Amino acid sequence: MIVSENTLGRIAENGIIAVMRGVPVESAVETARALARAGVGAVEITADTPGAVNALRRVHADLDGDETLVGAGTVTDPSTASRAAEVGAEFVVAPHLDVATVETCNRYGVAVLPGVMTPTEAVRAAEAGADGVKLFPAATVGPDHLAALRGPLPQIPLVPTGGIDTGNVAEFLAAGAAAVGAGSALIDGEAVERGDFEAVEAYAREFVAAAEAAHVG
Repeated sequence: MIVSENTLGRIAENGIIAVMRGVPVESAVETARALARAGVGAVEITADTPGAVNALRRVHADLDGDETLVGAGTVTDPSTASRAAEVGAEFVVAPHLDVATVETCNRYGVAVLPGVMTPTEAVRAAEAGADGVKLFPAATVGPDHLAALRGPLPQIPLVPTGGIDTGNVAEFLAAGAAAVGAGSALIDGEAVERGDFEAVEAYAREFVAAAEAAHVG
C-alpha cells in the first residue's frame, strides 16, 4: 500500500527506531518528545509494556503532525496489531514472522516489519506483504550477516534490532541496513525513571551521532 510504503521510506530517511520498552505510561510522551528532539525519526512502543495501548494513543496524539513516526513493537498476533492500528500506530514491528499479523497490517495500511533471521524467512515475509523485515537478534550474527542477506535480496529492506549500540550502529548501516532499532543503547532508562528528560535527550543524541558516522563521506 502507498501509505505503508511512504512510512518505511520516512523511517529509512532517518534510519533510527527507538524501542520504548517498559517506559511507564505517564512518562511515554515526555520520553518520545526527548527522543524526537535528539533527532530520532521513529519511536516504537512495545506491546509487552504495561498500558502500551494507552501510551501509544497518547504519544501518537502528542506527536501528530510531527516528523517523528509512532509505532508498536513486540506485536505477536493480529488482534494486537489491529488494536495498535486503531489508536494510531503508523508501523508495526514483530519479533517473528506471522503471516496473519502481516495481512492484518496490510488491511489497515500500516507498515509492518516481521522478525526474521534467514533468507527463507525474509522471502516468505516479503511474499506475505511485509514492507521490510526486522533482522533479529542482530548482534548475534553481526553486520556481515546483514550484508550477506542484502546481496541476493536487495529489494527487501532490512532493519537490524537487538544489541545495536553506539559501537556497532554505523557498521550495520554501512552494511546496508535500511534503519536500525535500539532500546537501552538509545533510551536512558534511569533518566526516564527520575524524570530527567534533558538527560534522555542528551543520551539519545550520542546514539544519533554514532549512526550519522555511517553517512560521513
